[in-house]
Amino acid sequence: MKITIDLSGLRRTRSRDYSMRFVFGGLITVATGIIAQRYGPATGGLFLAFPAIFPAAVTLVEKDEREKKRLAHKQGTIRGREAAALDAAGAAIGSIGLIGFAVVAWLLLADYNPIVVLCGATGMWLAISRLGWTIRRAL
Repeated sequence: MKITIDLSGLRRTRSRDYSMRFVFGGLITVATGIIAQRYGPATGGLFLAFPAIFPAAVTLVEKDEREKKRLAHKQGTIRGREAAALDAAGAAIGSIGLIGFAVVAWLLLADYNPIVVLCGATGMWLAISRLGWTIRRAL
């Protein structure tokens, strides 16, 4: 599968979908704050690596794929689940990349120029995420 960007989805997204993402993101942010308050910022920070809008996004991806198939007068349950699974795989791979970002930032921010460190950490995230997609594709 080739990774592409499709901006046409921005026009198709309804305000209800944005609201759902906002609510899920807010709930996850509150949960992360509670965890950080109870167990400390280092532990709470680990939970920020979880994409805050993932639960809503994966639900919407599945629903949209089913709807596309329904409009074509076909059964879209399997296609919707496959699309949601692919989205989940991308989120998991991206989260692993975020661990690399966090390690680089944690080890280097105190001693080096923050802009350089954050650029390097972003490069680490990109490299790990790209490697993850390459491995997933090979399997």
